[in-house]
Amino acid sequence: MHRLTLHNGLRTVLDPRPSALVTEIAVHYHVGYRSEPAGRSGFAHLFEHLMFQGSENVGRSDHHRIVNASGGVANAATHPDYTEYFQAVPPRALERVLFLEADRMRGPRLTEESLRTQIEVIKEEIRLNVTNKPYGGFPWPLLPQVLYREFANAHDGYGHFADLERATVEEAEDFFAAHYAPGNAVLTLTGRFDPERVAALVDRHFGDLPARPGAARPRQAEPAPETDRHGTHHDPFAPLPAVAVGYRLPDPEAEQRAYLAHVLLARLLGHRLRRALVDGTGAAASVRTHCGFFGPFQAHFPDTFGVSVTHRQPHSVEQVLDAVDRELEELAGRGPDPGHLRQAGARANREILRAHDTLLTRVRNAGAYEVLHGRAELVDEFPGLLLTLDSPDISRAAELLAGQHRGVLTLVPGGLR
Repeated sequence: MHRLTLHNGLRTVLDPRPSALVTEIAVHYHVGYRSEPAGRSGFAHLFEHLMFQGSENVGRSDHHRIVNASGGVANAATHPDYTEYFQAVPPRALERVLFLEADRMRGPRLTEESLRTQIEVIKEEIRLNVTNKPYGGFPWPLLPQVLYREFANAHDGYGHFADLERATVEEAEDFFAAHYAPGNAVLTLTGRFDPERVAALVDRHFGDLPARPGAARPRQAEPAPETDRHGTHHDPFAPLPAVAVGYRLPDPEAEQRAYLAHVLLARLLGHRLRRALVDGTGAAASVRTHCGFFGPFQAHFPDTFGVSVTHRQPHSVEQVLDAVDRELEELAGRGPDPGHLRQAGARANREILRAHDTLLTRVRNAGAYEVLHGRAELVDEFPGLLLTLDSPDISRAAELLAGQHRGVLTLVPGGLR
């Protein structure tokens, strides 16, 4: 990978793949829903939508039209600590996309009409994905509200309708000024391109953007829970009850090996719980485990190790929690079977490598790793790092979870009250 940094602070990561047929371009801004001010939940996601509503030289909604007409695709997503804008295009359209990204980095066209329109779009998105969908918002964004206390970590990143409806154009302008400075962004390219030509194009289109001071990172550190925390969610559309359990993960930067162990622990624990609760007693219909709400290395500390179980009516939450405790204690005390550990590592390695065969996934992850951890190279290093873990690493990870207080979210289905 090649790097360059402009005088205004914009960092660029170039990851050429000469045999590729397309070029992927991503811009990651170091701002996500954990940067939203109290009382403005959902604002980061709202602003993601506003960035497609035109800029100085681009008309409203023309970004998608121009990229699509060039034979490409474009999209964006908001995460806890970053917002990403990404596109895949034929190589001949590379400069066109750089122009589009530079134009909106210079300043989006923020109007009352666009703001009100996008607020309604997001409200409909929330209805579709959360409030009117079985298990919508389960476990994210409901579980953080149980496990955490600081607003940045605990609030609903989708946003509450009342908060969204109070948003103003002036607040959007302030949000852009505070968080969308070139020095708070990473431009990443992968696929087919000439690095020297791209370096010249980046300077041509982004070099005249003025440097601006960025806002300070929000307060995210908070003490670990001193007791288990419980919450209940009533879901009128869910056919079965469920429970989600959240634990604090180690810091992915300061405690990388311990963090990596939780990636494989999620796989091993999930397998054991499915064997015990789904295939064994039949108490559960499904089991899901995850390291990070949005995946490994996709957020700053703190992030969450989670277990979600959809269980059958006669079985209680206590039975599920007992099974989780039992499997964690077993892994902590005896460690995983060496063969199972090798298998879990090999499968994780293979899945990550296959995912990065899709260059759009590769550019998105490389940009995220760079903006969060300063290590776009994790996109290549991550699979191999998992293979260095041994049984004691997994035992320590299981012991860490078994010994800490957790958040427990109980989902009550249908009319059960």
